[in-house]
Amino acid sequence: MSLAAQCTDPRAPRFRVRPPANWINDPNGPFRWRGRHHLFYQHNPDAPVHANVHWGHVSSADLVHWEHHPIALTPTPGGPDEAGCWSGCVVDDDGVPTAVYTGVDRHHTGVGSICLARALMPEDETLTDWRPLPAPVVTGPPAGLDVVMFRDPFVFTHGGRRWAAVGAGHADGTPSVLLYDCDDLTDWRFAGVLLDGTDPVAAHAFGDGAVGWECPQLLRAADGTWVLVLSLWDGSPSSTGYLTGRLIAVGEDGLRFEARAVGRLDQGRDFYAPAVLQEPDRALLWGWSWEAREQAEVDRAGWAGVLTAPRVVDVRPDGSLRVLPAPELELLRAAEPFVTAAGTPAALPDAYDLTVTASGRTGVRLLRSASGAELTVLVDPGEGTVTLDRGDWPRTGSEGAGPIVVRAPADEVRILVDGSLFELFVGDRAMVTERVYRRPDDVAELLVTGAGATVSGWELVPPTHG
Repeated sequence: MSLAAQCTDPRAPRFRVRPPANWINDPNGPFRWRGRHHLFYQHNPDAPVHANVHWGHVSSADLVHWEHHPIALTPTPGGPDEAGCWSGCVVDDDGVPTAVYTGVDRHHTGVGSICLARALMPEDETLTDWRPLPAPVVTGPPAGLDVVMFRDPFVFTHGGRRWAAVGAGHADGTPSVLLYDCDDLTDWRFAGVLLDGTDPVAAHAFGDGAVGWECPQLLRAADGTWVLVLSLWDGSPSSTGYLTGRLIAVGEDGLRFEARAVGRLDQGRDFYAPAVLQEPDRALLWGWSWEAREQAEVDRAGWAGVLTAPRVVDVRPDGSLRVLPAPELELLRAAEPFVTAAGTPAALPDAYDLTVTASGRTGVRLLRSASGAELTVLVDPGEGTVTLDRGDWPRTGSEGAGPIVVRAPADEVRILVDGSLFELFVGDRAMVTERVYRRPDDVAELLVTGAGATVSGWELVPPTHG
């Protein structure tokens, strides 16, 4: 079943990855195999709540037409993952796709183990059958570091060897990324701390709020710069950050990350736990966008969470991140645009792809409420700012629904809307992910104002295949 056909709820994203019903959170193990992209995700198949964690699974030949597959990983009664198959990655282990994930047993105390599961039929491009190994390859954190949070292994290659980064938090409140040598996936050796919260670059940018770093991800940019992506945990999911720099050898058997630049990965309030896929010519990234509405509404809807559109990530000469929607997303555009000129109101569909270029201060109105409130994006190239103002559209969460101001020298924004999922790209310099729930009496209408502004917008439609 295609994602676009699975739900008639106008708030439900139809073109992004999510299960037909119930819960989704972290993307896991994006992986390219036999011409298809595979994407796994944290999934409760029984209810729209965060519990009973399995690995859901979809795949695509073009990054836009996703097909559902049977659940890939299921907790094993009496096994090391009995209380959940939590986040991790997928790697090619000598021709066998292998999931490397966090297992939690019945005595769960916040510290997981590292488990493996192998594809039973590697020759099958759909990779629908997986078998977990009976015992974890790492039973818990290394002794002597007082680790109280240990999860989310990510395997990468450096210097011709395989290594793994593991998210951690220590009893004194210091977050860290632990490093393992795992050249042999069944034989792991602790190789030290890759980076921790005492690093001056990280401390200056992230502050001391995070007590653990989740879902560490590493990618190598086109110029050889390394990017370390972190999800900042402060007792609950918080926000995401990145550091760019280089990997430095420590003796003969270790590495450390030397940070050069750092920043907020996504400027929005509804984005967490991104996963990356290193391809030969680019790096792709997906994130999880949670529900920013009351649980009672979620229960009535019967679904919770969605993965973002895939994003291409690279590094600028100054070390800052460069990020754009994957070009394959243009396959979702209708044959003809629904708007090509500024200044005239145009009805907005439930899902669209919109680009606005500003030569001066430019307003982009997207929603009007019955009370007269507006949801707007203000682009001000002179000030070097883009402001998202949600008006009176509510959201749950401690940060409320106030305006978001992005400071970036950009004169163009691209806005991807799919049901309640709102993704704003400020040139190629910043991204903002928010959930905006349209109400029955709201009017979805585009109005772009500003001298010299240009606009192009396409409705999203199910992709066709020739």
